[in-house]
Amino acid sequence: MTILSVNVNKLATLRNSRGGNNPDVVKGSLDLIRFGAQGITVHPRPDERHIRKTDVYSLKKAISVELNIEGYPSDDFLAMVEDVHAAQCTLVPDPPHVLTSNAGWIVKDNRKQLESVGRRLKNAGIRSSVFVDPETIDEEGYIILRDAGIDRVELYTEAFAVAYATGQRDAVTTKYLKSAEAAHKVGLGVNAGHDLSLENLEYLIKRIPFIDEVSIGHALICDALYLGFEETVRRYLECIRKGNEAARVSDQR
Repeated sequence: MTILSVNVNKLATLRNSRGGNNPDVVKGSLDLIRFGAQGITVHPRPDERHIRKTDVYSLKKAISVELNIEGYPSDDFLAMVEDVHAAQCTLVPDPPHVLTSNAGWIVKDNRKQLESVGRRLKNAGIRSSVFVDPETIDEEGYIILRDAGIDRVELYTEAFAVAYATGQRDAVTTKYLKSAEAAHKVGLGVNAGHDLSLENLEYLIKRIPFIDEVSIGHALICDALYLGFEETVRRYLECIRKGNEAARVSDQR
């Protein structure tokens, strides 16, 4: 069953826009968990424009579900991840100035770095995930990651979301499925994230039912402005449930 991890960066962005502690990122995260979120994701950046280092430590102390920390694997970032002993660390290739994660790792070009970081996280007992784009990774790339001690990959799903919105979903989703199957075949777990929403999530899960985890922030927080946290989380969990159920029915035919 796919789990829902909510990215709370946007709560921190809103808080930081006025100073103070409103909204409270920890309280908001606990509310999301109370309503059914099975994980919390954060992406602390060096300029702390949304999630701050102190937020990471506060969340680790407060929550009982999985804490997934995303970021570029600088020494400072990895030291923080090790210190809080996150359940999962998702490695992204973002330079500090980018607005949001917008590319997957070119695994073969960054092999030494990913091997080094994979070993480091494995030794620390922290599950590792690497942000990848199905357009730029092949089975050899997945084998490199597996052999580096990486546990999972996170599929960068912007292209899927665009294709879904423009009526081109089948061909693009087939490409994602083939890439996910290649990762699954060599023993990697599969996560997914970026631009996933109430509109496209059920279809993605239906087509790729072995996705372990989806990380959703921007769309979910936007939906909550209209629906509230409780109803929004319920609807996202329902999308996952329906997607998994549709996949099971399809397999039985």
